[in-house]
Amino acid sequence: MSLMLSDLELLLDVAERGSFSQAAAARGWSQPQVSQRIAQLEAALGTQLFQRHRRGAVATAACERYLESVRRALGELNSGRLAIQGAPALPEARVGCPPSLASLVFSPLVAALAEAPIELFCHTDHSPELMERVLSGRLKVAFVLNRPTITGIQLEILAQSPIVALVAADHPLAEAGPLPLKAIADARISPQWWGSDAEALVQLLRQYRRAPLPLHTNQPATTACELALEHGFIVFMPAIAALRELRAGKLKQLELEDLPDWYWEVMMAYRAGKRPDESRDAVLTAARALGEHWRQALLELGVAA
Repeated sequence: MSLMLSDLELLLDVAERGSFSQAAAARGWSQPQVSQRIAQLEAALGTQLFQRHRRGAVATAACERYLESVRRALGELNSGRLAIQGAPALPEARVGCPPSLASLVFSPLVAALAEAPIELFCHTDHSPELMERVLSGRLKVAFVLNRPTITGIQLEILAQSPIVALVAADHPLAEAGPLPLKAIADARISPQWWGSDAEALVQLLRQYRRAPLPLHTNQPATTACELALEHGFIVFMPAIAALRELRAGKLKQLELEDLPDWYWEVMMAYRAGKRPDESRDAVLTAARALGEHWRQALLELGVAA
């Protein structure tokens, strides 16, 4: 068996993931295909590369020694490819987030890494698809919302934001004291679609609503803010998504006595491989600082979870 570049990439992927099945899923292969290919590679090299067990695979000492050369070889080949293409010799960091987080995440992240020796590529998609891209290695880091853990992916909560009712500073209810939901049910209302709980809110409001007016949901957060600021709507949305407007005093939070305790968890998803990854680590460091900024801002506004 002659070694191919794909063999080396597969070997490295299995070692970093610690799983034949995860490496197979990232390629759209079956698990037996990966097992067979690794077995052929072991036969060609004359040594066992992995200790198999029920929960995955662990690289042997021989495999770890071989991986040092594999990483160097793949790195050199990639450098050569970039040189031929005339691309800058800077590592890439592809990051993603849902559209509702884009204005909150991408601008400060790019600004924080403006002088760093990496190039960011920003993408938007829904949280489940972003998690799959992280698992397959197509994204270094993804910012996602309220996701369960997945084997092979590290998840960190950057901030937890309550769902709040917001109005423009000049709205008649802006300075009102605590109110029940029933008291505002006939107003112009448009919840941002932050998740399945938004539908529960719509159903709750309909129980109290007597005016012959529709209830419109909206996306993304910028639309919710515009509806409140320019069209007099009461909007329900994660407070973190309106931080700029809240801090500037343009939007005010309505105190509602019986609004359920719904929250938006902004999470960071990434693969924690054994191989050093400076571009990923730079993004993680900047994201953690951004998360600290969000938490402090929510605390100062009195809406921290």
